[in-house]
Amino acid sequence: MKKYNTPLIDDLEKGPAVGHLEKCYSTKVGYWKHGGIVGVLGYGGGVIGRYSELGNEFPGVAHFHTVRLNQPSGFFYTSKALKEICDIWDKYGSGLTNMHGSTGDLVLLGTKTDALEAIFAEYSSRGWDLGSSGSALRTPSCCIGPGRCEWTNYDTLDLTYALTQEFQDEMHRPTFSYKFKIKSSGCACDCVASIARADLSIIGTWKGDIKIDQAEVKNYAKTMDINAEVVNMCPTQCMSYDGKELKINNAECSRCMHCITRMTKALKPSGERGATLCVGSKAPSRPAIYRAERHDKKNMGLVG
Repeated sequence: MKKYNTPLIDDLEKGPAVGHLEKCYSTKVGYWKHGGIVGVLGYGGGVIGRYSELGNEFPGVAHFHTVRLNQPSGFFYTSKALKEICDIWDKYGSGLTNMHGSTGDLVLLGTKTDALEAIFAEYSSRGWDLGSSGSALRTPSCCIGPGRCEWTNYDTLDLTYALTQEFQDEMHRPTFSYKFKIKSSGCACDCVASIARADLSIIGTWKGDIKIDQAEVKNYAKTMDINAEVVNMCPTQCMSYDGKELKINNAECSRCMHCITRMTKALKPSGERGATLCVGSKAPSRPAIYRAERHDKKNMGLVG
């Protein structure tokens, strides 16, 4: 096996967290404490307290707080901006980052309490702001939208910027009983996973018919089974294909875009563009959970 020269990777093994991790593995106990009252003056969110119960034994990770930075819409960064973020973090923190968490923020992992104000001062002086955490409106995020995608039905970047500016208080000074996430996708492909990961999903759609180029349909028929891969996969069964012509009952179409993503040259949306708002969480109801639990127990002979 070829041996690679990996000085930067090897250097990670010298870090203060490695001994802590080894003890967790050997004792099968997690010693991290999550939470606590720690943050930046005037902000109720954006910093997550992390403490170790083994602070005396491993002083390098006695405090290992997480700092969240509010990302630009669509996660567009210049190389200069990324270098700036990393240089400041190397100065005050561990150098570890997470690009990006489910919340959307750029996550900086590992710093001490007495460095928080200095970190905030340097980032804010360069135009960066903290993201959100805790029982707050979480930092809005979106797909790349019109920045690169031909399918977007509205300007996800502009909307996310406007939402971020409008709801600064709700993000930084938590008033909600629990976190609330807004994610914007320009189309039903939902590249930002808004349906799975948000309480308010803003998904681009259109009102017109799906336009069909029958000549291109014939070209697709040469390389794929249209009935098996497209027609039979339609959730509303609004399509048909007789081997010669593809038909769509647009009145029954749910605009899921499966057919468009499979036959991009043959199909395209038309008419007025806009967005659908989906509000609410995805947690199953308790009766549904109860039925599933009872079904499993019955199979194991635990209930009658």
